[in-house]
Amino acid sequence: MPRRPFACFLVKSEPDAYSIDDLARERRAPWDGVRNYQARNIMRDRMKKGDPVFFYHSNASPPGLVGLARVASAAKPDPTQFDPSSPAYDPRATPDAPRWWLVDLEFVEKFPRFVPLAELRADPALDGMELLRRGSRLSVQEVEDRHALRLLELAGARSRWAKRIRAELAARTNA
Repeated sequence: MPRRPFACFLVKSEPDAYSIDDLARERRAPWDGVRNYQARNIMRDRMKKGDPVFFYHSNASPPGLVGLARVASAAKPDPTQFDPSSPAYDPRATPDAPRWWLVDLEFVEKFPRFVPLAELRADPALDGMELLRRGSRLSVQEVEDRHALRLLELAGARSRWAKRIRAELAARTNA
């Protein structure tokens, strides 16, 4: 059975809340607590196991691209929505009718080079990228192949997996 082409994504996190170093230490973690319907729909409907995920530190000084992860599970209900002690609790959600979903993320690499937001904005190859749209606040977003390829180049991604992703993206964008 042929393997499905992967899609690329980007997740944002405040480094004080959860950083690339936290994911590196834990190796795998649920991407829970997301409470935006568009971000939820991307995780629930678009993200598939094995998809590359860029990790971006938001609300940092400066904000920027810091690492690479991969989707490590199919989407599943976010258990924090059912926990009254959780800040992400949703009293309208029930196990029979969950409102919020998550995927697990697996650490791949912390990039050798931090790429600040100002540099991303200044790069004409990234024109049209969701992250750079004025007013874009989505914490989970899709990344077009051409943008993903450029992000890997800018960050100097070195893992074997990143090199395979880069090769496939290059083939797809040149096709």
